[in-house]
Amino acid sequence: MKMRIEKDSMGELDVPENALYGAQTQRAINNFPISDEPLPEAFIRSLILIKAAAARANESLECLTPEMSKAIQNACEELLAADDLMQHFPVDVFQTGSGTSSNMNANEVIATLANAYYCSEANGSVVNPNDHVNYGQSSNDVIPSAIHVSATLELTGHLLPALVHLKDTIVEKGTALAGYTKTGRTHLMDAMPVRLDQTFHAWAAQLQDNIDNLTYLESKTTQLAQGGTAVGTGINAHPEFAELFAKELSNLTNVTFSKGKNFFALIGSQDTAVALSGQLKAVAVTYMKIANDLRWMNSGPLAGLGEISLQALQPGSSIMPGKVNPVIPEATAMVAAQVIGNDAAITIGGQSGNFELNVMLPMIAKNLLNSIKLLANSGQLLADNAIATLTVNEDKLNEALHRNPILVTALNPIIGYGKAAEIAKKAYKEGRPVVDVAKEETELSRDELLSLLDPAKLTHGGL
Repeated sequence: MKMRIEKDSMGELDVPENALYGAQTQRAINNFPISDEPLPEAFIRSLILIKAAAARANESLECLTPEMSKAIQNACEELLAADDLMQHFPVDVFQTGSGTSSNMNANEVIATLANAYYCSEANGSVVNPNDHVNYGQSSNDVIPSAIHVSATLELTGHLLPALVHLKDTIVEKGTALAGYTKTGRTHLMDAMPVRLDQTFHAWAAQLQDNIDNLTYLESKTTQLAQGGTAVGTGINAHPEFAELFAKELSNLTNVTFSKGKNFFALIGSQDTAVALSGQLKAVAVTYMKIANDLRWMNSGPLAGLGEISLQALQPGSSIMPGKVNPVIPEATAMVAAQVIGNDAAITIGGQSGNFELNVMLPMIAKNLLNSIKLLANSGQLLADNAIATLTVNEDKLNEALHRNPILVTALNPIIGYGKAAEIAKKAYKEGRPVVDVAKEETELSRDELLSLLDPAKLTHGGL
């Protein structure tokens, strides 16, 4: 590989000849060969948007010339349109805790491209990564802002639409299945009957709660640290920069961002990211519940519950011919486990705000965006390839429905709990329908019992 010599405040070093980045990025590449995993593309795109918005704001405040600002903006636009964007951002996730290496990676790449647009001879200078691209900024406000911006854009663009789609699909399917009654289960044991629409609409209600909570947290992630610079005081930034920056970023993204209420809190902590991760964990727990309910209802088909049949998507075994497994719910359950693990890492990261700066920012960014991506993608698949396409096995539903001794619960107000318990135990022991045993043990007629113990009627509750 052909190399060129680059220089920074620590001296000279070799950089690949065609690389757009410079010395500080190369030092980070050399220092952190840890995971071979860069920060997510969504984060890098948000970082570039921040640089473009900063250039616009600094031009308006006469901190950058129009020519230099335009060159920086053109460089940002070129990067955002590039198919090979990520080859220019190789710095490992596990780097300096402030994310300074990634901030300088962006500054260097943007400066290199900007100089192709900026006529240095006419203007008597070149676009400098620190002095111009990073003007009025610090890694300490840029990286926390990029976490908020990227999380907001991924929420609005991917996760929330996926959750709404999943919820709507469940509601539609549940409504279509309202005529089916099944044996309810508590502790995985037979309980009073429920309708399938009640089961499905309960899942939808859980999802709606998650949607509402995530929407609320968006009002927090749109508040930005940008303008606080190094420690929250705003040193080296124009006093009007923060508000103007937020306005320019809002114009670039069509999302309303605002100046943070307290820069010190936004730079020294990651409480909003921790709260968002906690809510993503709640989504994961909801996914796990839905996935496991589907797996149980689909189990069998002969020796399990077999109440529904999920769409067959692929052969289920390399040795057992004809076996088909519930692969989408299984994948969803693994996603849930990963998101819960990500939250544990983010929680520890959030505790690392020592004095004026949190120093686990890249790890927090990576795990937060990973959780959002996994939940968005798996939610879409769960809706389209499991919920929408499942079918009901009515014969299996009815097989145990009317024989269920727990139906005798409906007789408690008439014959009392003690007598009802005797009937249930006898029905279990003798393996007989509860209606037949109740007819023998009470003075109620068969017609009365059939009406009182009608599983479909019992799903409406009441006395």
